[in-house]
Amino acid sequence: MPDLLGLILLALLGNSIVFGLFWLRQRRTGNAGIVDVVWAFGIGTTAVFFAVFDDGPLARRVLVSGLLAVWSFRLGGYLAGRVGREPEDGRYQTIRAGYDNEADLQRFLLWFFQFQALLVVLFATPALIVMQRAAVALDGWDALGVAIWLTAVIGEGVADRQLARFRRNPENRGKVCRDGLWYYSRHPNYFFEWVHWWAYCAMAVGVWYGWVNLLLGPGLMLFFLLKVTGVPPTEAQALKSRGDAYRAYQRTTSVLFPWFPKEDSA
Repeated sequence: MPDLLGLILLALLGNSIVFGLFWLRQRRTGNAGIVDVVWAFGIGTTAVFFAVFDDGPLARRVLVSGLLAVWSFRLGGYLAGRVGREPEDGRYQTIRAGYDNEADLQRFLLWFFQFQALLVVLFATPALIVMQRAAVALDGWDALGVAIWLTAVIGEGVADRQLARFRRNPENRGKVCRDGLWYYSRHPNYFFEWVHWWAYCAMAVGVWYGWVNLLLGPGLMLFFLLKVTGVPPTEAQALKSRGDAYRAYQRTTSVLFPWFPKEDSA
């Protein structure tokens, strides 16, 4: 049995260094949005690190780290393209506007980047827990996890492409995307991102502390999506840029879980 705490602490140290280096980079570029890219890539990289140094069944180590890495690198690549093409995300522009003193701003961003390093390790830990399953052969729980993963990744990819296609059309400037999945949810990409974490809950069945994956995966992600870095800043920015059109969208369309829209009573 490997020293699981030691692996987690080593991963935390490595991520802390990486995020510190990218904090220095954002000081030069003035674009803190790079933290989202590093966060996404960091989860998959950390899962692979766990797979290399854990001693659980090889097939399960390869499977779970591969799933998390593919999800992570797809998201990271998508975010990297957006950060490279667009100005700094409105969330970080708002943070900058709240500080008159550059030193205070950079001190806050340093702690923010380090907090993301901690989150990377927390979100990669479900993969490490799955690796502790004693069963050598892959089984039905693994198959269920793969099915959930495929549903989530395909759904999130479709939502991202629908939004990107809508934004590329200059006639849609200032309008609200209601195409495809966005007709049923204001944030279908976030919904499928949340669904994705249930894959590792299914695959952890059989590990006596596998229930921890419910907290570190779907539970933690739902909290951040609804209360912290997901919906609140995204919708605040949408209200600034789209105004009453987005307010009407809020009145009729489910915030996260896809459902048929209501009639606008306003």
